[in-house]
Amino acid sequence: MRRNQINLTKACALTLLGLSAAWASFAEDKPKTDGPSSVWIAEKDGNRIYLAGTIHLLREKDYPLPDVFEQAYIDSKKMVYELPPGSDGGNEVAQRMQKMGSFPGKDDLSSHIAPDTLKQVLSWAEKKKIPAATINGYRPWYLSLIIASLEYQALGAVSDRGLDTWFEKRATKDGKSGVGLETVEYQLGLFSGLSDKLQEQLLLQTLDEAVSMQKNYDELLAAWRSGNLVKLQEIMFRDADKFPELIEDFLHKRNQAWIDPIMQHLTDGGHVMVLIGAGHLGGKAGVLELLKAKGCTIRQLGT
Repeated sequence: MRRNQINLTKACALTLLGLSAAWASFAEDKPKTDGPSSVWIAEKDGNRIYLAGTIHLLREKDYPLPDVFEQAYIDSKKMVYELPPGSDGGNEVAQRMQKMGSFPGKDDLSSHIAPDTLKQVLSWAEKKKIPAATINGYRPWYLSLIIASLEYQALGAVSDRGLDTWFEKRATKDGKSGVGLETVEYQLGLFSGLSDKLQEQLLLQTLDEAVSMQKNYDELLAAWRSGNLVKLQEIMFRDADKFPELIEDFLHKRNQAWIDPIMQHLTDGGHVMVLIGAGHLGGKAGVLELLKAKGCTIRQLGT
């Protein structure tokens, strides 16, 4: 049981942070993608920055990246990520997450979610050969991350291969400075601060997604590679109307909070590559529309 806890904790940390210090080499003999992909340019007063939509967990076969990512990187002097460089989901963060994501004393999962939800959780755990006692000790938000991480791992999609990791590794080697839009503490607080009701909603949403993850992930990657924001939004937020409070906390509020620092990078001279989750870019409350409202001209790179 202890070994299971350690493995699940590491998986959970990597899913939350979307980063890892580990790295794999990818073959460069595969064809790249010409034309547009998930990279946009924001321009104002003669300055420009690049907005690159990232996927935090990728497969080896998803490399090399579309050409426009390389174009944006070469023209950028500075990198901006969701989290500061070095926030790699190491043992210290994993231990903090396990402590925050575990119930104290005799408290357990069954006391915080509905019986039907618990039944679904235990059914999933049985299929994964994870002891019920281990599962019952985790808070719903933490368990949601574990479920997502293990399901993506089954597809070969891991944070070691995530876009953020790829560019952080490369930028460090090339001597390009980097900063984060958020802190680890803030992201941990997003989850741990959820009410029991919202934690259960997050858990149910994750269990639902696990059923059709293979199909949805393939569709998501196709839309991301081609830079189809409309399709990306459709895939990522199909059930958004069922969870309005989660969407507000995890998407809309964060989008708003990022605009001022992003604009500051533009004002300071630009030539910056901003890497944020692809789901944050599109929609009326997305980063691209919010930057337009600040007077920026937005165009898709490669068109």
